[in-house]
Amino acid sequence: MKLQANCKINIGLDVLRRRADGYHDLSTVMMPVRELCDDLEIEPADTLRMETAGLEFDCPPSENLCLRAWRLMHERYGVAPVHILLRKRIPFGAGLGGGSSDATAVLLALDELFGLHLDESALIDCASALGSDTAFFVRNTPQLCTGRGEVMTPVHLPLAGDVLVVVKPSESVSTREAYAGVRPAEPDVPLAELIRQPVGSWQGRVKNDFEPHVFAVHPRLAELKQSLLEAGACYAAMSGSGAAIFGIFDDAGRAEAYLPPFEGVFLHREVL
Repeated sequence: MKLQANCKINIGLDVLRRRADGYHDLSTVMMPVRELCDDLEIEPADTLRMETAGLEFDCPPSENLCLRAWRLMHERYGVAPVHILLRKRIPFGAGLGGGSSDATAVLLALDELFGLHLDESALIDCASALGSDTAFFVRNTPQLCTGRGEVMTPVHLPLAGDVLVVVKPSESVSTREAYAGVRPAEPDVPLAELIRQPVGSWQGRVKNDFEPHVFAVHPRLAELKQSLLEAGACYAAMSGSGAAIFGIFDDAGRAEAYLPPFEGVFLHREVL
């Protein structure tokens, strides 16, 4: 079975409070980035095997979320071994959820390969056991995500025809680093209310709580965000815990003309 696992961006990210279980309650809108994908091939095998190609990985193979996804499905539903081939195109340490998307793709593939016919709630429960943003990829449509990220409400984003530009420098930001400097707080205006406003009103109001301290440590990320705004983006922000920065353009020409202010930057464009 061949499939693609697309990534996501976060539009707004409020870190509300620390929970008793050590996680944080969040409020964020996740939106799929359809054309930036990892490629997977999954087929039954005599023993569990995983091969990788493309971009280098930021974790040992034994800790890869794809293998954790198989182990979870094996423990819960008794699925047989498979051979997984993952061709990595989504940069890691970017806040784009590439690893989470890969893991959810494995869950969905195993459900189909072994005829489990799990309903959405069961798939979301499995995905939630693997990470905070993994459940989003079960629906893979714009969602207001709360709790740890697993509580989802569909949202409409008025972005049809706009152009998304995603950039990421060679440096990365770990989730641990991002959370280490955040100060949880309730926003003055809930994200659910702000996101209903026109995109032109988002800048300066729809915020990512990780940006201030991440930008202080990684000033090139702030420079990338400013470069997108100066190039004509209606809205620009860091995605998730970083280090990817994205801009939303309502002018395709300006989006196409945009170039990062320094070399060695991953660049992706797509029409929404």
